[in-house]
Amino acid sequence: MIALHSSSLHKYGLNRIFELAKAAGYDGIEVEVDKSNYDTQNAEYIKKLSTKFKLPIVALHAPANGTEKSVEHVIEMAVYLKCPVVVITPPKLTDFKFTRWLKKEVPLIRKKKGIDIALTNTGGKTFLGFLPERALNDMSDLKKFGMVVLDCSMTASKKQDLIRFYEHMKKLIVHVHLSNVRRRKEYSLPNEGILPLESFLKKLKDNEFDGSISVRVKPTELSAGDDDKVVKKLKKVKNFIEDYIK
Repeated sequence: MIALHSSSLHKYGLNRIFELAKAAGYDGIEVEVDKSNYDTQNAEYIKKLSTKFKLPIVALHAPANGTEKSVEHVIEMAVYLKCPVVVITPPKLTDFKFTRWLKKEVPLIRKKKGIDIALTNTGGKTFLGFLPERALNDMSDLKKFGMVVLDCSMTASKKQDLIRFYEHMKKLIVHVHLSNVRRRKEYSLPNEGILPLESFLKKLKDNEFDGSISVRVKPTELSAGDDDKVVKKLKKVKNFIEDYIK
C-alpha cells in the first residue's frame, strides 16, 4: 500500500491533505500527530476524513520528543482507528525516563493492543561534539526494540548504506518512510536523488514486504501551495514506486 505522510503537506489542513492524496490516487494516509495541530489529535475527526475519502489510516506518527502520555494517547487513537502501526521517534539521549518506559512497557502494550509499535531510525546529529542526539538509534538498539520503521533519508543522514541497513533489519521492518536525497537535501522526492531506491523497492517486492510505504518529503518538494503541481508530483512519485513494487 502506498500512502502519503501528512507532514509532506503539513501547512495544509487535514481535510485538504486527504483530498489531494485521493486526487493523486494514493491508497492511504499516515497522520503525524502534532502537538500544535488539534485536528491531528482528534481520532473521531480523522475517522470521518478516512471514511469520506475512503483512505485508511495506515500509520500514526507520534510527536517527536514525546512522553509516555503522548504515546499512550496515540496508541489509543490507533485502536479507535483500527490503524496497524504507531511510529515513534527515538527519545533524546538525556530522556532516561522515557527511554526506560519504551524498552519496558512497549512490548507489553503491543501484545495487549495488537498494534505494531515501532521506532524509526533517525539521523546522525550529535551534541557536545560527539554524543549522539538520540537514544535507541543504533542497529543493536533498534533490533532489541523489535520493530522498525525504515526512514530512507535518515540512513543517508547517518552515513549508512540504505541497502545494507535494510538487509540487516528487514525481518523487523513493519513500515517505510520513502524519500530521497538530492543536492544534499534530505526528504527529497523519491524519483529524484542519489539513494538507490530502485534497488531498495525491488528488494521490498522480492521479499514480499507486506507493510505500507509512506511518502514522506518536504512540502517544498511537492510545490505546496499550487494544488495542481502537488497532485501532478504526487502521481509521478506513486508511478515511480509502482514501477518497482508491482
